[in-house]
Amino acid sequence: MSGFSARMFDEIAPLFRRILDHPFVRGLADGSLARERFVHYMVQDAHYLALFARALALAAARAPTVEGQVELARASHDAIVVERALHDGFFRDFGIDEAAFAASRPSPTCFAYGHFLISTAAGDDWPVALAALVPCFHIYHEVGKVLLAESRPGNPWQRWIDTYADEAFADQVRRILALADRAWAEAGDAVRARMREAHLASSRLEWMFWDAAWRLEDWPVEATE
Repeated sequence: MSGFSARMFDEIAPLFRRILDHPFVRGLADGSLARERFVHYMVQDAHYLALFARALALAAARAPTVEGQVELARASHDAIVVERALHDGFFRDFGIDEAAFAASRPSPTCFAYGHFLISTAAGDDWPVALAALVPCFHIYHEVGKVLLAESRPGNPWQRWIDTYADEAFADQVRRILALADRAWAEAGDAVRARMREAHLASSRLEWMFWDAAWRLEDWPVEATE
């Protein structure tokens, strides 16, 4: 078995299959996903990207090499600038203005995932922080590739699929995975064990994020009446 990224993707193969089989992802593939669910997903993804970018910036600041610092800082920039451009386009299409977005809030799953990444990036060993960040890159690109092959003509969600199947994104994913593979190769057994657990936690949260969008998840209770 090869490096960390490949061995972890092999380990999460059953979970990845569940992601591909999820009705939200099936709806993206064939274009049947309801507008309401896609809008919910895009709003939550915009909230998530703000948290994800902060986690990447924290990991960049702690990177032990210039290469790691540059790559993670670039990824943080792209999460805000490049991917938010995709969101802004859909927001315009669906009539979601700044006030409407500002009135929204992260769902429980979005909140949990984003803050898990931030706390890991800030407080755990750098290889563990990197391992927690890997699934968002790796899983999204693999999903994008599968959906690109399955997408039907006229799919209203084609722009989303193209973003994550794009070769420019693939290049970034390969660089992030290479960083994680090198961190794994240099880590001791205790750190490797925590890298694995961090990757598994993020992978589970990836499935939960799709499922939350399908369920139009919101907070089940309010703190105030």
